[in-house]
Amino acid sequence: MTFSDDEIATPATRTVPTNTFIPADDADMKTIAGLVKSAKIALVTTITASGHLHSRPLAAQEIDFDGDLWFFTQDPSSKVEDIRRNNQVNAAFESGKGYLSVAGTASVVHDRDKVDELWTPAVEAWFPEGKDDPTVALIKVTAESAEYWASNEPGVVTAFKIAKAIVTHSQPDVGENKSVDL
Repeated sequence: MTFSDDEIATPATRTVPTNTFIPADDADMKTIAGLVKSAKIALVTTITASGHLHSRPLAAQEIDFDGDLWFFTQDPSSKVEDIRRNNQVNAAFESGKGYLSVAGTASVVHDRDKVDELWTPAVEAWFPEGKDDPTVALIKVTAESAEYWASNEPGVVTAFKIAKAIVTHSQPDVGENKSVDL
């Protein structure tokens, strides 16, 4: 699935160093929401009991991004155990329009109303007993910061800019890279 150019903010006129986090503005939130929507699948990284990072693909539920990400999961599971021990997580997304890394805190939610709100036929494939499956749970990631790389240009244009940069020994401008506090 793709999204229109107006779903990703156009690059800012000033460059922000990627090691500097600035407060997210409306354009940043729009860009982040567009990247989440177009990517659909996140690699959600938790910290295991032994301190190792463990990433798993999870489908982000289709809601307007407001600073929270929602994922269905089974409880019990190893990712739920990881979150209960250490709630610091990262969700990384990739789409044809860019890349997004969201850092935040996760919680395991058992809320029947929220399950009903987010339930889709695709979710049922993972829970054969449906919404009443006793293992149905949600992971809520409350975003604290994000870094994104976004571009509204077609892949061919980006490839041309990279090729030109190789020939001219310069760095290509392939979109906006920004780090924001949420």
